[in-house]
Amino acid sequence: MSDQAHAGDVTILVVDDDEVDAMGIERALKLRGVTVPILRARDGVEGLAVLRAQDLLRHPCMMLLDINMPRMNGFEMLDVMHQDSTLASVEVFMLSTSRISDDRRAATARNVAGYIIKNDVSEGIARVIEMLNHPRRIVQSPSNPERN
Repeated sequence: MSDQAHAGDVTILVVDDDEVDAMGIERALKLRGVTVPILRARDGVEGLAVLRAQDLLRHPCMMLLDINMPRMNGFEMLDVMHQDSTLASVEVFMLSTSRISDDRRAATARNVAGYIIKNDVSEGIARVIEMLNHPRRIVQSPSNPERN
């Protein structure tokens, strides 16, 4: 099966203050055949503005979200998103250099789709592509009660 992802109108938003990391993530996605639009934001404040400018009901979005950023970190952004039913529909993969179990627990408590260690981005990108190849997973909430 090909790694290529052409999930219709799905958009990926990369929210990361580190330009080199963000470019590396975008490059890894493109090298794996991802052809969907990739948007960028440098922190949670910009990320929220980008999401609010999208028509998320008609065009689902996935987000790769760094934890440690200025102005508004990834966890703070997730907390704001969960208060808005439209923004809460975005599938989020956390990005971090942190292997600290507290960060993983905090991400899991916020119902993220995955936790990607930046040094191991190739494996994480494979999970993102899997979701892109199955867009119904992005649009429909899973029936797993642990995730709600």
